[in-house]
Amino acid sequence: MKLDDKTLTETGLAPEGQGRILVIACGALAREILALIEINGWDHIDLQCLPAILHNTPEKITGRVVEAIEKHRAGYDRVFVAYADCGTGGRLQANCEALGVELIEGPHCYSFFEGNQSFAERSEDEITTFYLTDFLARQFDAFVWRPLGLDRHPQLRDTYFGHYEKLVYLAQTDDPAITQKARDAADRLGLTFERRVTGYGDLATVLGTQAKL
Repeated sequence: MKLDDKTLTETGLAPEGQGRILVIACGALAREILALIEINGWDHIDLQCLPAILHNTPEKITGRVVEAIEKHRAGYDRVFVAYADCGTGGRLQANCEALGVELIEGPHCYSFFEGNQSFAERSEDEITTFYLTDFLARQFDAFVWRPLGLDRHPQLRDTYFGHYEKLVYLAQTDDPAITQKARDAADRLGLTFERRVTGYGDLATVLGTQAKL
C-alpha cells in the first residue's frame, strides 16, 4: 500500500504490552523511520508522528513532544524521541531528560542524516549552504516557497536567499524524481546544486541501538 505524507504523519500503532518501544517523531522523518522498521523487522517498535509543519514554529515543538510523551507512553517499556534540538534552544532536550526519555543528538536532521561529526566538520565551509532532505525536496512548496510568500512575492527571493550560494540535497534514497525536485528547487532559488548521498545516517544508528536495548 502506498502511503501519502498525511497518512504517514498520522501513523500510530497501539501498544501491545511491555517490551515495546514507542518512537515519537517529527512527521518529516516518518517515511525513513517506517522504512527502517520494515527493513530491520522491528515489530516491537511503534511510531507516533507530530506534524512536520511544527518546524516553522520551533517554539511549539517542545510542548507538543512533551504532550505526546505523556499521552502515549502508558503500556510501553520505553519511549524514544526522534527529534534533534530542531531550534528549541535546548528546551526539548531538558524536558526529555526530565521525563527520562532519550532523543537524537545533534542540532537538526541535516546534521544527523549526514552524521553529526561530518556535518560539524563541514559547517565552517558551508555557512552559505541551504539544505534539503528527501522530505523537504518533495514538500519544497509547502514548507519553503509558500510559507516565505515567494509564490506571491517572488522578488523576496534575494532577501531570503541572497546570502546563500549553494543548495545541498542530502539524499536518503536514490530516487531520480526526488533529485529532480531538489535540482528544480535550487534553480528557483538561484543556487548551485549538489547532491550528497547520506542514506539514513545517524537515524539508523540510534534507532538500531534503541531496538536492541
